[in-house]
Amino acid sequence: MQRKVMKFLHTMGAIGMLGAMASLIVVNALLPDPEQGLETYRALRDVMDGIARWVLFPSLGVTLVSGLLSMAITTAFHNAGWAWLKLVSGVVMFEGTLLAVQGPIEREAELAAQAVSGELAVSALATTVAAEQASLWVLGFVASANVVLGVFRPIWRKRKVAVS
Repeated sequence: MQRKVMKFLHTMGAIGMLGAMASLIVVNALLPDPEQGLETYRALRDVMDGIARWVLFPSLGVTLVSGLLSMAITTAFHNAGWAWLKLVSGVVMFEGTLLAVQGPIEREAELAAQAVSGELAVSALATTVAAEQASLWVLGFVASANVVLGVFRPIWRKRKVAVS
């Protein structure tokens, strides 16, 4: 029963995480130039901040914790190379999401609010849009690769050297 619960949580977390990333990619692509539409820019930045805070980060947490617990309770995973590769890429996902997505999105939402209130020059906005977009694509690819590893579970064996 524990394994099924962990698998369910891991799957639901991955769905939420990839869905949030896809949503962020779309909203990021729709961002107007702040000089042309500051109010719209701020509103979309608030949407991105909400998606990152309330969907992406919690989904990532559920996925990581359920994956770690699954590895702990399923002895077959202890020697499975694909499971260890998923663990390493999960750590990369966690750090990448915090540093390249979550942090910049929160910061930019705060800056947009300051620009709307007149406390910050509009020219200080939108400096990270391309980097955020690229980070989302890379992390989405890594998350998708994790799904492939979990579904297909490749077996890597050492090749035996033929003795002549």
